[in-house]
Amino acid sequence: MTGKYPNTRMRRTRATTWSRALHRENLLTPTDLIWPLFVTEGSGVEDPVASLPGVSRWSVDGIVARAKEAVDLGIPVIALFPNTPPEKRSDKGEEAHNPDNLMCRAIKAIKDACGEEIGVLTDVALDPYTSHGQDGLLNDAGYVLNDDTVAALVDQAINQAEAGADIIAPSDMMDGRIHAIRMALEMGRHPNVQIMSYAAKYASAFYGPFRDAVGSGDLLKGDKKTYQMDPANSDEALREVELDIAEGADSVMVKPGLAYLDIIYRVKQQFGVPVFAYQVSGEYAMIEAAEAAGIGDRNALLMEKLIAFKRAGCSGVLTYHAPVAARLLNG
Repeated sequence: MTGKYPNTRMRRTRATTWSRALHRENLLTPTDLIWPLFVTEGSGVEDPVASLPGVSRWSVDGIVARAKEAVDLGIPVIALFPNTPPEKRSDKGEEAHNPDNLMCRAIKAIKDACGEEIGVLTDVALDPYTSHGQDGLLNDAGYVLNDDTVAALVDQAINQAEAGADIIAPSDMMDGRIHAIRMALEMGRHPNVQIMSYAAKYASAFYGPFRDAVGSGDLLKGDKKTYQMDPANSDEALREVELDIAEGADSVMVKPGLAYLDIIYRVKQQFGVPVFAYQVSGEYAMIEAAEAAGIGDRNALLMEKLIAFKRAGCSGVLTYHAPVAARLLNG
């Protein structure tokens, strides 16, 4: 104990606005935000996602406009996820390797328009490209093959790096993919392309609206429990993170966010590396639903959740609410 009442009154430093600001232990700024965006085919397209009120799929020109908006708001990175048309999906997800696919066209357009003013983070996984909605290649029994998938992910990552991606973010949870991608980037003369690993990605019930947004929800056959983590496990997450750091990840991610604050905290305490949280689509949708039902204030709920991520040890947060939060923070 540092003192006793009344010598110590804990409420003294909470009595005024300026004093609360002075004693605040964690600070949230727009530079802590990453804005996930969905890319779709066409021109001049804004296609609202019904399960994510306020979120749309944008054609490449719209994505460029959002990137410029992010720059103006002080958001340093946008994350891209493609809505691949059904006719370009296949069992093996070959469209992921097409240098003229949606993702690559969006990367190039953003870089042409914004240069180094903003970072581009790209998802590496096959589920936006497969006809079965799984993150990898399947055997005849429907099991996701690890090593064959890793080889496909390496080609996908190099394809995105060649297009100008700044951060490669493998979200697939295959064993050994970080090392394979890191070696390919090094040998492919992309030594400064970062890897943000989805190191502790759980088989969560919070992903539904995202799958709607990328068009894989109705396609998914089975579940992803053979490669995404069991929500009951935390020690296993530390093993996953340790392996990915050793294999060459520059930063790691915990996904989902709010239900896994304990994992974020343990990872930060154990390894001291940059840790990011993904405030996933289900979390976003619940905030919007609370606002719509009149049972919670969206802005207050959002900012409280974001500061909770910082308090747990996050360097930053991926959130669909990034522009809302940035405007609030910018005053």
